[in-house]
Amino acid sequence: MNNLTQRILSSIILLPLVFYIIIQGSNFLLFFTLICLFIACFEWHKMTKKIYLKIFGFIFLTISLHTFYKISLVPNEVFFVILICVSTDIGGYVFGKLLKGPKLTKISPNKTYSGMIGGYFLAIMISIVAINFTNINVSFFNFFTIVILISTVSQLGDISISYFKRLSKIKNTGKLIPGHGGLLDRIDGMIFAFPVYYLFSLMDYMII
Repeated sequence: MNNLTQRILSSIILLPLVFYIIIQGSNFLLFFTLICLFIACFEWHKMTKKIYLKIFGFIFLTISLHTFYKISLVPNEVFFVILICVSTDIGGYVFGKLLKGPKLTKISPNKTYSGMIGGYFLAIMISIVAINFTNINVSFFNFFTIVILISTVSQLGDISISYFKRLSKIKNTGKLIPGHGGLLDRIDGMIFAFPVYYLFSLMDYMII
């Protein structure tokens, strides 16, 4: 089974499970969030050696998953953010593998400009489909802005975690999720996207 097939199957299994937990809310959601925080912090602890980076990472992950929990109280909003991040990741992977081309950055050698554009493209397409199948009412400007913003932040998060993995000379943060690696490998973009979306929602810039 190749890596792409594993990634797709993992997403097909995990996404409905995560969405179910979010919809259930209450203690299910709180317990799930705490478990994710524990695993993410454990993987970060294993990946980083310097104490100040460990502490910074623990604080950031705590804030990030707290914003995930807060956003999840309005399921439509967190579903929207997750779909953008997942479609960005899949689009970047598929388009990057198929089209290849110039490298995007030395920090993450597998990232290409074609993958970046593919990530944006699939994120926009999937988001349009999601919006059309829901009763979400949002202006085109706000919709396009938030999709591009979250997709960009998600890709920057992916590159950031790749940078730290490169420093630690490891390929993946763990082996928890087939085709992805560790939890941080799967949510690297999301942990940056949740705080950004939460800040925008506080400013009433984009409430979907």
